[in-house]
Amino acid sequence: MKIVIISILSIFLSISAWSQTQYTTTNKDAIKYYIAAHQNIDDHTYDEAIENLQKAIKEDQKFVEAHFQLADVFRLKHLYKQAIEQYLKVIALNPDFNKAVYLKVGESEITEANYAQAQQHLEKYLTYHDITPQNTLYAQKLVNDAKFSIQAIQHPVSFKPVNMGPEINTANDEYLPVATADESMLIFTRKINNNEDFYKSIIDKGKWQKASYLSEQINTAQYNEGAQSVSQDGKYLFFTGCNRPDGMGRCDIYIAQKKGNDWGKPFDLNPPVNTSGWESQPSISADGRTLYFVSNRGGGFGGYDIWKSTLTDKGWGQPENLGPNINTPYNEQSPFIHPDDSTLYFSSNGWPGLGNKDLFVSRLSKDGKWQKPENLGYPINSNGDENGLTLTASGNYAFFASDNLNGYGGYDIYTFELPVNVRPHMVTYVKGSVRDAQNNQPLEAAVEIIDLQSNQPVYQDYSSTDDGNFLATITSGKNYGLNISKNGYLFYSENFSLIGYKTKNPFNISVSLSPIEVGNKVILKNIFFDTNKFDLEAESKAELIKLIEFLTVNPVVHIEISGHTDNVGADQINQTLSENRAKSVYQYLITNGIAATRLVYKGYGKTQPIAPNDTEENRAKNRRTEFKIISK
Repeated sequence: MKIVIISILSIFLSISAWSQTQYTTTNKDAIKYYIAAHQNIDDHTYDEAIENLQKAIKEDQKFVEAHFQLADVFRLKHLYKQAIEQYLKVIALNPDFNKAVYLKVGESEITEANYAQAQQHLEKYLTYHDITPQNTLYAQKLVNDAKFSIQAIQHPVSFKPVNMGPEINTANDEYLPVATADESMLIFTRKINNNEDFYKSIIDKGKWQKASYLSEQINTAQYNEGAQSVSQDGKYLFFTGCNRPDGMGRCDIYIAQKKGNDWGKPFDLNPPVNTSGWESQPSISADGRTLYFVSNRGGGFGGYDIWKSTLTDKGWGQPENLGPNINTPYNEQSPFIHPDDSTLYFSSNGWPGLGNKDLFVSRLSKDGKWQKPENLGYPINSNGDENGLTLTASGNYAFFASDNLNGYGGYDIYTFELPVNVRPHMVTYVKGSVRDAQNNQPLEAAVEIIDLQSNQPVYQDYSSTDDGNFLATITSGKNYGLNISKNGYLFYSENFSLIGYKTKNPFNISVSLSPIEVGNKVILKNIFFDTNKFDLEAESKAELIKLIEFLTVNPVVHIEISGHTDNVGADQINQTLSENRAKSVYQYLITNGIAATRLVYKGYGKTQPIAPNDTEENRAKNRRTEFKIISK
């Protein structure tokens, strides 16, 4: 079901003056000016209409219809203070002249932040019994807005916006900023002479550098590019392109991939994401597999809803509406999914707010459903129009654009510290470089990060061909395994425990992949055993699958699986434990289809340490499982 909001473009329909022959005045000149104003309205010459209506009122101050009509024209021109003044005169002259006056003045008063008066007038409107269900629903929504706003203003949140400076902001409009996970690059939209293009700024020694044109591959002179989302590693840009010849509708979602220092040609995502309707404002999840966006396609709850599409082996899946805990009969826009993949920020004029669009946050519950959103509060939200909020990966700071904070001109980009109660879950990132161990050349290798508890990947991509770099965000409270692999090389494994993690410091690693040669080794850092036991823990499964894949892809390779301990405890116990642990891996591989003739296992106890046994951290390094190439 769709509810149509009372539009300022149809405000005249409730007035019966066009066919009216009896007025609240008998002054012929007043009536003459009033009728002339009707013609002005039909001709869309609203300034002349205002002039004629003011002349009519000057002839008769008690001419109710003229006051009412003048208020409507002021409202049409967004002159809400003048509109309120005229609506109040109508009420003062005749409180029951037209019930619509209470809805219109209430809506205008919310726009001007006169919330207490708005509540009174809207509640008066709701006492009438012959109003339509649509108007009843809309009036009740406005009452909820007024009540919420009164409470919000009494309990303000911290809000100290900081202009991002002349390196980014100019006399033109700058808005919709998004940053990479490591906050090294900011991409935003700049509007010059009604043309929207992307610009970028790079941070150097903690300072944003002068913004530059993003790319001639993406920006065009004849079309607008905007409403973008950048992947966490800065490799992919999803954006909105409107009226382009390769598009399907008025606005479509496009994707472009970074190529060296430039970008490749963007392409339309096509169905089922794009339709003949309006698709815009994409936001890509941290793992790159879920795309959130706005559409007015059929099957939604209102005019503009937030939808999501999940990437499958066959491409982007059929979009799903986020449902009634996000979408309302009104408009929801500007989604931003935080890198924790469970906190969604968006703008809406459907949930209780301070007027027009407000910013909200919703969190994903354990059952996979979005919770009802929370307003970010006053003065982050105001009676104006707030939208386009994005966050840093750390979740401490937000970016937004505003044209009313005394900036450099038009819309400027600002940042502010987000109140703690509306921050996302803590995340950090893994930033690495993959190179050939022999010649130190960068490698394009498959990078996979796995949630060790669920054994499900949370990140899958390739390191850059140009520099071997990759970047992925991971959320606190979990243990992760990292695997890096490339045909012709031994794979690399690492693990990250973010349980109880509070520092937000990123993980920076340099990985050297060794070719498959006899004698080369791999430490299996995601093989886990309980203390003094040799039963494989469930979290070891993903690493074991990776080892099976390696042996399957390289069918002539033979390996030795070895177990190692620290120097704590009796030597014979350590020797036996290390051998049994190696045997457990050996048996798992055989059970899962690897020929026993390709495998040997051996325990080395404490005899081959890779670090001094002088700290718990070093002893943990020595307690390990390895495999070594023994023939190929």
